[in-house]
Amino acid sequence: MKKVFAILLTLSLTAALLAGCGSKKEETPAEVPAQTPAQEAVLSGSVSTNGSTSMEKVIGALSEQFMADNSGVTVTYDATGSGTGIEAAKNGTCDIGLSSRALKDEETAAGLVGTTVALDGIAIIVNADSKVEDLTVDQIAQIFTGATTDWSAVGGDAGAISCIGREAGSGTRDGFESITGTKDACVLSQELTSTGAVIEAVKGNANAIGYASLSAVEGQDGIKAITVGGVACTEATVLDGSYAVQRPFVLVTKDGAALSAQAQAFFDFATSAAANDLIKAAGAVPVAK
Repeated sequence: MKKVFAILLTLSLTAALLAGCGSKKEETPAEVPAQTPAQEAVLSGSVSTNGSTSMEKVIGALSEQFMADNSGVTVTYDATGSGTGIEAAKNGTCDIGLSSRALKDEETAAGLVGTTVALDGIAIIVNADSKVEDLTVDQIAQIFTGATTDWSAVGGDAGAISCIGREAGSGTRDGFESITGTKDACVLSQELTSTGAVIEAVKGNANAIGYASLSAVEGQDGIKAITVGGVACTEATVLDGSYAVQRPFVLVTKDGAALSAQAQAFFDFATSAAANDLIKAAGAVPVAK
């Protein structure tokens, strides 16, 4: 009897325990409200750039992408030449100046800061029908200073050489003259105010020689870029330094003067690795890592 009672007691206790367990509701973790990321400030307004005509393709590509990513911002480009762009950055009439040469000591002393966004080869161009394929830097200097006046002296057909160059204040001219050692010594048949005008002048003159940005020369008919010291002007030779006639593309700002939010954002984008493919597509050589 006692044994039966013990069995019944055990069964009762077991049933009670099972009932208690079954009566408990399944606990679920408390729902965590979805985290709402802080809204980034929407950029609006304008960014004004002013300067180098040689930087047109690079700035155009960067501006187009930046405006696509920031629909409230308009980026403007005033192609006035490097000297004017540097002055505009200095006096505050633009947000960012554009220079296709490094800043001079007196410009940095005046509080300007130059940030290299890309490198550009200065192509030495002749008419497409010219027999001349290669010149040394010294031969180029002799031609542009008037010491060599006939193409026959450098392997071409006889004919008076016509030197085409840029106007005073041009970054391309300053870069070319600095590299070739022809500062204030060039004897020019034509002094033109844009890269495009130089290219057109060389196209139209069988005896012409000129210089222009690599990014502007690629794909052009009627002209050819000669090698310099046996080295072609390409992105690879500019980046590795083997092509002698090259210069930087520089964004110019004023030290201590804060850019607007939209101008700072454009500056940061242009100098970042995110812009490298755009700069390459524009024919220049990016420097951001």
